[in-house]
Amino acid sequence: MSLSQRLIQHGLFIATAESLTAGLLSSELATEPGASAFLLGGVVCYQDEVKVNTLNVAPHLIETQSAVSPEVAISLATKVRDKFALEGSKSIDSVIGLSTTGVAGPDPVGIHPAGSVFLGISSARGSRSVALKLSGTRSEVRAATVASALSELEDEIQALFG
Repeated sequence: MSLSQRLIQHGLFIATAESLTAGLLSSELATEPGASAFLLGGVVCYQDEVKVNTLNVAPHLIETQSAVSPEVAISLATKVRDKFALEGSKSIDSVIGLSTTGVAGPDPVGIHPAGSVFLGISSARGSRSVALKLSGTRSEVRAATVASALSELEDEIQALFG
């Protein structure tokens, strides 16, 4: 069964908050047949100010942990889930928030080397982050991040419904 079929079968909706991937994750989800039945939307929050002002990520979290951190990934996923559930009049338990943050490269950012990535997942099961250490070109890191996020989404659906 395809990802879209599983999402639709279980009445699930997806909301994304994308920093590192800048919309690639939402774009990939939209390639699925029937995407309008499960893809609520997303926020490209490449700059920290957008994370704070659009999704209400706590400024001190970014200041103390940096935008490239598991804490920010979790906050992004949780905040986008809340925002799109409310705006889409959906039950919060039916929405999964996915986020991407990290360093695509080629240069490091602060203490974070290129390829340092954090995914955030927020669902009825709770919120968590996944740390990735990727290699390759900037485009390869971003593509691998999307592939990993989709894999984590599959795992989340499996954990929710078996």
